[in-house]
Amino acid sequence: MVQKAKILLVDDRPENLLALEAILSALDQTLVRASSGEEALKALLTDDFAVILLDVQMPGMDGFETAAHIKRRERTRDIPIIFLTAINHGPHHTFRGYAAGAVDYISKPFDPWVLRAKVSVFVELYMKNCKLREQAALLRLQLEGDGQAGSRHEREPAGLLAELSARLAAVEEQAEALSKQLDDESADAAAVATAAHLERKLTGLRRALDALEPGTGGGASVLPAPS
Repeated sequence: MVQKAKILLVDDRPENLLALEAILSALDQTLVRASSGEEALKALLTDDFAVILLDVQMPGMDGFETAAHIKRRERTRDIPIIFLTAINHGPHHTFRGYAAGAVDYISKPFDPWVLRAKVSVFVELYMKNCKLREQAALLRLQLEGDGQAGSRHEREPAGLLAELSARLAAVEEQAEALSKQLDDESADAAAVATAAHLERKLTGLRRALDALEPGTGGGASVLPAPS
């Protein structure tokens, strides 16, 4: 069973959170509520999120301050943030949102279809990245097991490499399709950049697998670290 991605919804008004849940429920992912910046930061301590929808104007810690805390933490700095605001103070206000680390800045009232489409892109990128990390971890475990077995298992691990190569090929195919979709839809630059980063990681893993093929002289040391 495929694990669902978590989406963090941050707004001090319950009716706004309810509206966001109604819009995003069609994505069939796990929606997590936070009614303040402090509550959002607490949720981020224990859970991993695909994307954060963050209201700008909140009492106490506002959206900009909350985003600054998120970007300072190593665990959460790479989570995409979409700012939502009921007001528009012009280009300077929008620039402040991007400067705080947001990948998008949307003024209310917004088009529900557009918001859902934007969120779905980041959810899909998150899921692809999770698959990549799982494949890298599986390969490491298999290689460590072969190394610990020593002379008792000196056979060629051709079957293992073939299986891992096939699994990686499936992820590569999905990543390529996603990149084409982003190009066709003229997606946000941040989404395109994230997809390109994922493709680079896939390329690194493919090179590591190729280096492990018999006769290439490769070894477990060439495997790239997951990010």
